[in-house]
Amino acid sequence: MKVYQLHIAREVAAATLLVLLAFLGLFAFFDLLAEVKSIGQGGYKLQHAFGVVALRVPGRAYELMPLAVLIGTLYGLSTLSRHSELTVLRASGLSIGTFLGVLFRVAAVFAVATFLIGEFVAPPAEQAANRLRVRERSGVVREMHLASGLWVRDEQNFINVRLVASNTRLSGIRIYEFDREARLSSITEAASGEYMGSDKWRLSDVVRTVVHDTRAEVERISEMSWHSALNPDILSVLTVSPDRMSLRHLSAYTKHLADNRQKTNRYDIAFWKKVVYPLSAFVMAALALPFGGAHYRAAAVGLKIFTGVMIGVLFHTLNGLFSNLGAINNWSPLFSVITPSLLFLFAATTLIWWTERR
Repeated sequence: MKVYQLHIAREVAAATLLVLLAFLGLFAFFDLLAEVKSIGQGGYKLQHAFGVVALRVPGRAYELMPLAVLIGTLYGLSTLSRHSELTVLRASGLSIGTFLGVLFRVAAVFAVATFLIGEFVAPPAEQAANRLRVRERSGVVREMHLASGLWVRDEQNFINVRLVASNTRLSGIRIYEFDREARLSSITEAASGEYMGSDKWRLSDVVRTVVHDTRAEVERISEMSWHSALNPDILSVLTVSPDRMSLRHLSAYTKHLADNRQKTNRYDIAFWKKVVYPLSAFVMAALALPFGGAHYRAAAVGLKIFTGVMIGVLFHTLNGLFSNLGAINNWSPLFSVITPSLLFLFAATTLIWWTERR
């Protein structure tokens, strides 16, 4: 990379990091305000609130990265333009393609960071935050906000779990087994279950009721093995919203739903959104170029930052809108996810072309 390209990349990257840190601090403050009202419920204290907020920072970083790229690029280019550095470079023969290539190199770094955070850091951190918050407030972790607990279908069986202590320990388990004619064949109740690996659970204090045509038999077992598709990966999915899951967990849970003939559209959309979302950093960098590349007075920088915030808000709104519409109307998951990015990429291309024509 040439010296002037390195200079542009350094200015844009530094501005993007500054914007990202500022946004993270702002959102962390708002998250803390939201948690403060829960202090005093059960054993929930101020240090727990700080812990929950800290664990949610990676998820915030994942959400805010494209917006930080947009505003950071705008600010970095505005600084260069205000010092007439961009004017000199363009007069020296710097083409728009080369300029855009430099911005895309910076965007690539943040796109990779977005993917890594969203895949390996944010999901377990979000899960840990949820567990910490609920455990300290009530002493247990409820996976579903239902009085009857968590319900999962596994082929011909329906599983009800009252409490989930961790991904490998369950309490209050009921297993309803049905035959191929959808008739109830047995009910198994266990006080607790521990995951042993290879989709096998060890159930303790078991009461099993076998239903026959005219009678029912009840047997009590101290321990028994139970094979089920319900595993720690699936349980971990249930503590995090689809947008915060990893690709591996989304894929596993989607397969589980498909195997049990349940709708997968919502999770298919979340999967493709996870793939496409990091690429929005390139779209944001391209969109910032026609705004940041022009020469403005210092007073206009604030207006450009405000414009960038509004564009970022619109992008997030369209992302959520198309995802929800896709889930409701059973649109193609890829179409639902990629349409907002394509619309903004088209707008960026049009603006760059119009700027060059002037």
